[in-house]
Amino acid sequence: MTIVIHHNPDCGTSRNVLEIIRKSGTEPVIIDYLAEGWTRPQLLALFAAAGLTPRSALRTTKSPAVELGLTDPAVPDDALLDAMLKHPVLVNRPIVCSPRGVRLCRPSETVLDLLDTLPPGPLWKEDGEMILTAEGHRIA
Repeated sequence: MTIVIHHNPDCGTSRNVLEIIRKSGTEPVIIDYLAEGWTRPQLLALFAAAGLTPRSALRTTKSPAVELGLTDPAVPDDALLDAMLKHPVLVNRPIVCSPRGVRLCRPSETVLDLLDTLPPGPLWKEDGEMILTAEGHRIA
């Protein structure tokens, strides 16, 4: 099974999701979108597959979204997409693609639904909250 993660190595959630995927026995294709950037068709396809809009995928913390005036609800989707192409950090992450679907894996346990095999537990979120017990039970 091929899994692709659009990854920001500086993001704790993104690093945690990558580790969960690896612990499941899969080495994903890692796309460092900050280095590679985005294309408009790529973003539109990812958002459509994940059920996101440019507004719902906009990262507003630790990004220039506020400074660029992008948090105003009147800003149209096309303007958000243009900004995301110029400033890749504006796209919330990580976005994971697998044969089971495409998701913005925030919170990190969202990735579990995209895996064929759950990793061995216990697993924790980046904040220390348990998401999978040693027995393999998911914590709601």
